[in-house]
Amino acid sequence: MRRLLIPLLLATSLLGACASVVNPVTGRSERSVMDEPTEIAEGKKAHQEVLKEYAVLDNAPVQAYVNDLGQRLAKQSHRAQLQWTFTVLDSPEVNAFALPGGYVYVTRGIMAYMESEADLAGVMGHEIGHVTARHGAQRATRQQTAGIGVVAATVLGAVLGIGDVASQVSQSVAAGYIASYSRDQESQADQLGAEYLVRNHYDPKNMVEVIQVLKRQEQFAADTAKAEGRSASGGNDWLASHPSNDQRLRDITAIADTYAKDASYVDEGRDRYLQAIAGMAFGESRAQGVTRGRSFYHEPLGIVLKAPEGWKVQNSAEDITLVNAAGDAGLVVMLAPAKAGSTHEEIVRSVFKPTQGRFDKIELNGLKASRFTGTATTKQGQARAVVATVVDGPQNNRFVLLQASKDAAALQRNAAGLKDAEASFRALTAADRAAAKPWTLKSVPFPRGGFAELAKQSPLPQAEAQLKLINGVYGGGKDPAVGQRVKVVE
Repeated sequence: MRRLLIPLLLATSLLGACASVVNPVTGRSERSVMDEPTEIAEGKKAHQEVLKEYAVLDNAPVQAYVNDLGQRLAKQSHRAQLQWTFTVLDSPEVNAFALPGGYVYVTRGIMAYMESEADLAGVMGHEIGHVTARHGAQRATRQQTAGIGVVAATVLGAVLGIGDVASQVSQSVAAGYIASYSRDQESQADQLGAEYLVRNHYDPKNMVEVIQVLKRQEQFAADTAKAEGRSASGGNDWLASHPSNDQRLRDITAIADTYAKDASYVDEGRDRYLQAIAGMAFGESRAQGVTRGRSFYHEPLGIVLKAPEGWKVQNSAEDITLVNAAGDAGLVVMLAPAKAGSTHEEIVRSVFKPTQGRFDKIELNGLKASRFTGTATTKQGQARAVVATVVDGPQNNRFVLLQASKDAAALQRNAAGLKDAEASFRALTAADRAAAKPWTLKSVPFPRGGFAELAKQSPLPQAEAQLKLINGVYGGGKDPAVGQRVKVVE
């Protein structure tokens, strides 16, 4: 179970009538519902919401490294006077975003795919650009003018989430609360990112590498989908107004070419960067629980689950779901709400509000449990079958195991699989702890045998391809020189 991005709403009650505000980047006056003090106050409020939804990476050296880099970039920006806050989030998402008033976030997920300090500076420079150009305030103004009742936080700038994580995030914001930046705003943030790189003596062409990361992620996702016989997921609707990565690559290349080559651009800080991220978790972390094949291990909660053959594990913010191949049925496992009640029956009534049904006392691998079979009424007033089990788990936690399905027919078709999924729930043993250990990053000299040799010692499921991906050569890139340090996962 891990935290995912959810909509962050900025209260419109604080936004008054439009006033004239000078844009720090353009120097031109613009009508805005958000002056600088309001922008800072709203960003501070939304920052607290981010910290509720995401865990901050518990790694003081990495936090200090990223903060130092961010402060240096911000000091050379158009709004150096802001009190800037830079935070690394404990998330495997390939993501970075900013909030109004000087709050910038990068995930350890995106850091794993950056090749140097200059690459990370490109990501952060872009996000700083969104803040300095007041893009959040501009969007708030447009939304109030259009009569929209909420103002979305300025989330997700330079980098798009990729794969299953992105799919889960997009579903959580499907209502459109988090709107994307306009093409002009993205282009301006790219331009400002390049400018802030130059001011800090980084080559602006590192902005090109950042976009290449996105393209390689897209290609890897498409290749994986093809190999598994499924269609590659399309773009998320809530990101539809972003320029395509192909277009952004062309644009940022043209922007970088406008700067003359400078000898002071030579040091990309690659060695410093590899040293900074050494030992950082890759993929899921201990706090989030880890998926290994069809098994899921959550050491802090002390539980293990295993998906039936052909099913897969989906680890999200609030629950773990073992999903069948068709995606129309699954076992949802969640912690029982603290205030749901003191007995299994009270928990079921609090969570599902059933209209009728029965309770059966059972055991799951030595754990006391109660299974409820009955019906409840949906918000639309329709009767819905409910099959849910409440389990007394380790560490005095209680878990709810819900057999979810698209409809009654899917529930019946998948009865055997759901039964097996539920039966897999058990307490973590001492022997499980090695499997529950998260993967970490480190750097090693590139061997003569190349990535194929490194893959032999890697725990990654698609080891050779994924090692190429995290080292920036997936899809036809040139291999590093023998002896050059490269990232591996152990």
